Amino acid sequence: MVGNAFKKLRRDLAFRHGRRLRQFNYWLLARAAMTIIWLLRLLPVDSALNFADRAARRIGPWVGRHNVAIANLHNAYPEKSDREIQAIASDMWGNMARLAAEYIFLDALFDYDPAATKPGRIEVKGIEHFVHIAGEQKPHIIFTGHLGNFELLPVAAATFGMNITALFRPPNNPYLADYILSTRRSTMGSLLPSSTGASFALAAILEKGGNIGVLVDQKFSSGLETTFFGRPCESNRVLGTLARHYDCDVYPARCVRLPSNRFRLEIEDRLTLPRTAGGSVDVHGTTQLLNDVVERWVREDPGQWMWFHKRWEISGPRGKHRRARQRGEAA
Repeated sequence: MVGNAFKKLRRDLAFRHGRRLRQFNYWLLARAAMTIIWLLRLLPVDSALNFADRAARRIGPWVGRHNVAIANLHNAYPEKSDREIQAIASDMWGNMARLAAEYIFLDALFDYDPAATKPGRIEVKGIEHFVHIAGEQKPHIIFTGHLGNFELLPVAAATFGMNITALFRPPNNPYLADYILSTRRSTMGSLLPSSTGASFALAAILEKGGNIGVLVDQKFSSGLETTFFGRPCESNRVLGTLARHYDCDVYPARCVRLPSNRFRLEIEDRLTLPRTAGGSVDVHGTTQLLNDVVERWVREDPGQWMWFHKRWEISGPRGKHRRARQRGEAA
């Protein structure tokens, strides 16, 4: 009895100590990040972004996730040489560093003016779709992937008067999450944190005739089994389910990073969604279609996607069975 009580006390103390240590680590990381942000603010925009790019290309290969990125790239591009794979990974680290630094300068970067006679940093392709969606009194779903600076897409939507709520996943670090959320809200309009119940919140927005923006290229545990670059992966079914329930139009949109710290924001033609024999939207087919669109984008600009994400990791019993089968085939 005394022994069990002692074990429970030890577990409780270890949990509290671990939680405090984790919070302290979060605080230290946030302080370091805010110091870097303060230093970058002292530089002109282009100098700051170029510096972040160069630093990340040097530091990235020493980060543990670099090995994940290299393995993913070899699986996605078996025909490419080691030098080509390393070059894409280097571009990826540069892109991710620029994305982080660009949070600081969002107001300065987004200079798009529909009435301007001279090009700025931002160019927009598919203006007619932005205007059409903004003026149509019905729900729409706009999806994208983690390419270029995808954060600029909601800013562009707001420029054209589009009322859109963007679903986003806040960082685990609460101190950084507060900073990023405050930065986003000042320029991007409505934001919805990705959490339990987020799908119901998205449904409520569509129910009222609103528009939602969703990132669709991340692993989703116990999601629908689909493929990406020809390999099995798990994908979130929520967009396909919402499209079926509300029978709303779905548009692909992306950001392409251009030379000299410029960007092209594109919204493509409305997708023709696969249907079941009964005429309703095919959820699995739609989910796979989204993967196919993102794969096309990534193949066009592989260095602008986050290859260090464990996109192809299969969770739960499904993953155990697959790994066991692969071990058997290897033997």
